[in-house]
Order: sequence, then structure tokens, then C-alpha cells
Amino acid sequence: MPPSPARTTTLIDNLFSVRSLINSATSKASLSKQPRLVAVSKLKPASDILALHESSAAHMHFGENYLQELQEKARLLPKSIKWHFIGGLQSNKALSLARDTRALWAVESVDSEKKASLLDKGWGQRKPEMGGEEKLRVFVQVNTSGEESKSGVDPNGEAVGLCRFILDQCPRLRLQGLMTIGAIARSKATTPDNENEDFICLREARDRVVAELGLEGAQLELSMGMSSDFEGAVAMGSNEIRVGTTIFGGRPPKSP
Repeated sequence: MPPSPARTTTLIDNLFSVRSLINSATSKASLSKQPRLVAVSKLKPASDILALHESSAAHMHFGENYLQELQEKARLLPKSIKWHFIGGLQSNKALSLARDTRALWAVESVDSEKKASLLDKGWGQRKPEMGGEEKLRVFVQVNTSGEESKSGVDPNGEAVGLCRFILDQCPRLRLQGLMTIGAIARSKATTPDNENEDFICLREARDRVVAELGLEGAQLELSMGMSSDFEGAVAMGSNEIRVGTTIFGGRPPKSP
């Protein structure tokens, strides 16, 4: 499974370039802490992930969109990797995701009480050798653009309601924050000086949840920003960004 030296060098250079841009954006925004960088490795070989995890880059957080692919990679790769599931979550797969995925660190696409309950149940059935902490981190996915093609809860009452349900009814889950995948057009137009409406909406949704549920603002993270707009997301206070193609290059089409 070892990657070629040339591929390893390319991946490390790309990752360091992204980290440098994050550092710059964090400094310009006068933020005290850099956001977490999730390297989105979907449809990329396990060797690419290993190249970034076990080299001088020592990268820890990787994101996958498809359950089967995530579980296969997690079985092959070191348990020290922190896996994020960031794809559309189907109810019939939520139990297995929580129960059977080795070294699962977070699920970022929770958009219903049913899925939250199944994740909670699955985490309770998890065997110790699968790794993981006492509680599974989850992000509530918010549809900030209002597009029918996008998953996620409404940024107003639905977001508050689902967060309340997780806090009150899911003892094995840790509400980590809110996540969005915004409109493509807004993403492409985003710059550090041109604020993305989806990011504004997510930030306002987080503030609403914090106020209505009596939480501390620092308790809830914002997961927003991808390859085309992460610098703008950092400028708006994102705690986590998800970058794929800028690190790994273009992806092949997913097999049927």
C-alpha cells in the first residue's frame, strides 16, 4: 500500500500550502485558534491517506462520504486516524456507521431525530476494539441555502429542535456544532472580503441555538468552508474546514 515518493511529495506540498493559507486567514481575522482541517479523501486510495498521516505532515483528520468506503479504509489504516463521516446519512446505515466504523471521530451530517437516535444506539453497541471516545461527536447539518437538492434542517426552529433533542435524548452523543454545504454559486463568489450568505446564516443559526438552549457560544462549533471558499470561511470564524480536491486533486467518477 505504500504511496510513490513523487505522489507523497505532491500531497505533502498541497497540504502544507492549504495550511499556510489557513494560517494567513487566521492571522488576518485576528483569531486566537486555527480551525481544524479535515482532508476529504473520498474516492482516493488508502495510500494517499497514509502518505499524509505517517509523513512529516502527520495529518490526523480525514473525511469520507460513503459508508462502505469509510469502513474499508478504517480497517486498513492506522487506528490513530480520526475519521469524519461527512456524506449524506441514510437512516438504514446510521446504526452501522456508529457501531462498526473503527476510529470514528465525528458524524457531520445529522439532519433528523431518527438518525440521531440510531447513532446513539449504535454507539452504545460499539465494541471497545473499535476505538472512539465515550461520546460520539455529531454536527447538525443545516440547509442554509434553501435548495431542495441540499440535505439539512431549517436554520430556524428545526435546527434548535434537533439540537435540543440530541442534548436531551441522546446520552451517547456529543453535540459538537452545526455544519453546512452551501450553494455552489455563493461558494465560488466567496473571498475573505466578500462574505458568503450561507456562512452568515450558519453563524446566526448557531447563535440562535446557543441563546435558546442556554449554551455557551464556544460549546458549538461551525463546520463550514471547502476547497473553493475556505479562506472566506476562516475569516467568518469557522472552527473546521473540509478540503478535498485542493489537497488530493480531482476525483474519478464514483462507480455505480
